[in-house]
Order: sequence, then C-alpha cells, then structure tokens
Amino acid sequence: MLNRDFYIHDDVVKISRNLLGKVLYTFADQQVTAGKIVETEAYCGMSDKASHAYPNRKTRRNQIMFEEGGVAYVYLIYGIHCLFNVVTGSKGIPNAVLIRALEPLVGLDVMCHRRQKTQSFKITSGPGSLSSAMGINLSLYGSSLQSDKVWIEDQGEDIPENKIISTTRIGVEHAGDDALLPWRFYILDNPWISKKR
Repeated sequence: MLNRDFYIHDDVVKISRNLLGKVLYTFADQQVTAGKIVETEAYCGMSDKASHAYPNRKTRRNQIMFEEGGVAYVYLIYGIHCLFNVVTGSKGIPNAVLIRALEPLVGLDVMCHRRQKTQSFKITSGPGSLSSAMGINLSLYGSSLQSDKVWIEDQGEDIPENKIISTTRIGVEHAGDDALLPWRFYILDNPWISKKR
C-alpha cells in the first residue's frame, strides 16, 4: 500500500505520472476489485483554470481538496457519473489527480456485472466507467487511501519514461490556455485508456 509520503508531495504533475502502473483497489458490496492505473490527469487548484479549486477557491463540493494528500475526492457529473480523484500535496494546497482509466486485474466478472456489460475495453475506460465498475460512489468522498474501502498499492511495476505519453487533458476547453497544459498521462499502447471524442 502506498504510504502517506507518496501523496503529500506538492508536485501534482509528478504524482500524476508516478501513479501510472500503481494498482487501485476497492472493497464494495463485499467484493474486492482492482485495476492497474493506466491514465491520469493532474489538476493544480492554485493556478489551473481547469481545477474545481481555481483560484484557491473552497466550496462545499471541493473542500476535501484542501486537506492533506492521501484522501479521495469523489464528485458527481451530469447527475449520473462519479469521478474518482486522488488528493495530493500539503494541507491547504488543493491539488488532485483524476484517475481516468484502469486495466482490470481482480474481479473482472464483478466489474462486468456492475456495468451490465460483457468483457470489453470499455469496462474501465474513462473516469465514470471505472468508478461504476469499481463500486466507487459518493460515500467514498474523503476516505483515506489507506483504508479498507479504497487503497492504492505499488506492486513493483515501473513504467519506463518512453512508455509514458503526456498530452492535453480531456473536457477542459473552458480553461483557456490551461486547457493546453500537457497534464494527461497514459501508458503507450495500453488498450484500456480512454479515447478523446
């Protein structure tokens, strides 16, 4: 299990890259599911117009981003999809990493049942899909990432630099110049990553 020090580094972009290859676990509905993180996006609340916390603005929804790193920020979009984020940095620094895609490792049958789909790359491709597959919902908001409900492990897989693609984030066109920041990271040639529309 990743220790606290991994999360409290203030460089959210570095953490976003370093989360690739780590394994996200959940225990929901008495079922364990897990997937390798293959795609992430970094958000810096102090300066990034794409962040929910820009410019260092605390609301009822995003207040967990201002806590010390190592907790979950889960929010609802379109009234349907829960998105799972890893809060990073020191207390008062509202940084977070959106987990965009997973490669299933444990409980694929459970994930398919939750998604009401047969096995395909769409099961955990995209942040809303992976949350549904992993049983992630708003009840995990603020949960420690060292809890028995949701946690992340380092299982020894180091992704070489030449296998990490850095590009612009998805769905943040409203952020002006910040939409051009190369803060989306994914593993080259991994079939589970999400696709831009």
